[in-house]
Amino acid sequence: MKQIFVLALMLIGVYSIAAAQELYVFTEPASNMPTKSIGVRITNEGIFNNPGYVSRTIPEVMIGFNKNLMMHAQAFLSDMDGKYRLEGGSLYAKYRFLSLDETHSHFRASAFGRISTSRRPTYTRDINLEGDNSGVQGGLIFTQLLHKLALSSTLGYAHAFENSDRQIAGMPQPKNMLSYSLSSGYLVLPVVYKDYKQPNFNVYLELLGKTDPKSGQSYLDIAPALQMILNSKTRIDLGYRFQAAGNMDNRYTKNMYLLRAEFNFYNVLK
Repeated sequence: MKQIFVLALMLIGVYSIAAAQELYVFTEPASNMPTKSIGVRITNEGIFNNPGYVSRTIPEVMIGFNKNLMMHAQAFLSDMDGKYRLEGGSLYAKYRFLSLDETHSHFRASAFGRISTSRRPTYTRDINLEGDNSGVQGGLIFTQLLHKLALSSTLGYAHAFENSDRQIAGMPQPKNMLSYSLSSGYLVLPVVYKDYKQPNFNVYLELLGKTDPKSGQSYLDIAPALQMILNSKTRIDLGYRFQAAGNMDNRYTKNMYLLRAEFNFYNVLK
């Protein structure tokens, strides 16, 4: 039994090294977390484009049911409306339908869906289903790993639920939103893999965009990020996104930092 346990830890370590640069900070990869595993995240977002400073905290639980299916459950709390309170929650599911594996490289394709609720009033045309809007979203993710470099693209479409109690007269009332992203991640450390306890250090650069198909308004953000993974179980992310181009005003994610801690527990589900 001891030998089997050690072998399992080694396999987890190899998985972490092989896919570490796919653990993007602002987007999800097409790959899934290990089967029968549970992850716990706590994310803090700080936003500077409003008068003063506001923040959001997102506790999250992730479950890997099998190699193809995983789910996230999130809660959203913030002080964006003057008082720190619970805003709402979200369920996110991802299904991997394509895997092409080669030595030191692989290609993954997945479909995802999200349903969210929020009691925040709407002030902007942007649709953000992680705290600001109630709605549904679906899309596709494609991720290519090339040794230490991982590239990923996402295409999604979101629909916001109408709620006359929260939609303020004279303010934009968003209904639909096209989202797209291109993400890159590079494994800097370790240079040579020896065991699963080695720290992983990854650097990321992500391009995050949205377009309102009705008005034609859009934006494109650039989001650099750093990541540390310890013992193949603990992950720490630090990133910042800023607008490179666009004409969609008063959105919540403009000029926003992200700080996250994640803890993973492997082979805990029966």
